[in-house]
Amino acid sequence: RWLTCKSLPPGALERIADTIADRLRVPWFSGAVKINVSLVPPLVLLPVFLHVAALHFLLGLIILTSLPVVVLWYYYLTHRRKERTLFFLSLGLFSLGYMYYVFLREVVPRGHVEYSQVVALTCGLILMLAALSRAKKDPGYLPIQAGDEKPSHQGLPNRSVRGSSSGLHGNSGAASSRAVNGEAKGYCRMPAEQPEGVKKDWCTKCQLVRPARAGHCRLCGRCVKRLDHHCVWINSCVGEQNHQAFILALSFFMLTSVYGITLTLHTICRGRTPFVALLYCPGAYSDYSSALSFTCVWYCAIVTAGMGYILLIQLLNISYNVTEREARLALRDNTGRRLLGGLVIDTGHYNRGLLCNWGHFLSLGSSPPQRSAEDIV
Repeated sequence: RWLTCKSLPPGALERIADTIADRLRVPWFSGAVKINVSLVPPLVLLPVFLHVAALHFLLGLIILTSLPVVVLWYYYLTHRRKERTLFFLSLGLFSLGYMYYVFLREVVPRGHVEYSQVVALTCGLILMLAALSRAKKDPGYLPIQAGDEKPSHQGLPNRSVRGSSSGLHGNSGAASSRAVNGEAKGYCRMPAEQPEGVKKDWCTKCQLVRPARAGHCRLCGRCVKRLDHHCVWINSCVGEQNHQAFILALSFFMLTSVYGITLTLHTICRGRTPFVALLYCPGAYSDYSSALSFTCVWYCAIVTAGMGYILLIQLLNISYNVTEREARLALRDNTGRRLLGGLVIDTGHYNRGLLCNWGHFLSLGSSPPQRSAEDIV
């Protein structure tokens, strides 16, 4: 019916795509292994597009311009449908591996890159992958209530609970005696009472009382302590337990990528500074090897610029002690202040100064200090 341009029942194409995705399997000794369809496009299309872009300058311009548009379109498509996908994680990891392969195969044999520089680039890549592996772990999921345990205030799902939640959540009373707002204290002393307007609330989906700054991720279906955002590049939430590793992975990526771009441009565009060579390199398309290396450099530059913007926003948010989720809610409710040209939204609830904010961030995930009887009194 589709080939003959006849009308299709609602949802027919989606069901066909889901069936094809379920049947796409690879034979194995212990049984057929299902392949996630979102893993396949980056593995196939990225090398093809980059090799085609290396054939001519105009082809490179068209492909390198259209790639970010396609990625953003796919992001908005999956975000609107509230779907988790491995496409972005697969694209990121395969891009790293393929760029490293092109560097070793096309750039290093030219003899202008020293052995120590290759070792430094490799170490940066390994450190970035180690930080990424740590960021992929538990972001700080709140425990889900057992099926046979029903909270005493289940009939009041929409009522927010202020202050202490003793009697409503099993261990929240003990947690509130150890830390403020359910979070570990930094070296800068935080006020004992909750900031005005900050409250604990009840999650109707997870059936639990969330501590302050926790949030429910609609993609993961879980509540996360100090939820910042759901990152499609790691296919996981960024929360209290993995926020530091996430920033570390971004930092290592930026350093490694800029270093690799610099080494490649010094090799194929000798005698020019990296910035000038990125914009004007007359001999880049003199042979296919140089053209492929130059195309990969531009691809890396586009990805690095995007990740650099994400890192900048993260560093600014940490400096003002605000999460990405809190910034979005403040914009929606018109309760925050736009600072630095709108790059950061200060909610005013947790900002205690630059040093105190960074001390609080560096103490995330650590066990809160024990309070003495004198402090309690």
